[in-house]
Amino acid sequence: MLYRASNQCVAEEKSIFDEQYRVVSIEGDHLVIRGIFSGQVLTIINPEPGTPLTEEEYPPGKLIALTDPSASPLN
Repeated sequence: MLYRASNQCVAEEKSIFDEQYRVVSIEGDHLVIRGIFSGQVLTIINPEPGTPLTEEEYPPGKLIALTDPSASPLN
C-alpha cells in the first residue's frame, strides 16, 4: 500500500497475515494462493500429509486469510 507523506510516496510494510488471499490451485500437498491487494503468490505446504488438501475444502477462488502461528497460545 502506498500513501503520500510530504509530497513523497512511502510504502507501508505489511505482514503476510494482514492480507486476504484467493485460492489459485491445489497441486498435490501444496496450496497455491494469491494476495488480493499485493498480487503476491504463495505456496503453502500441507503440514499434515495424513490429511490431504481437497478442492472441496479449498475451491479455486475461495477467499482465505492466514493466521500467525506465533500469535497462538502454547499448548
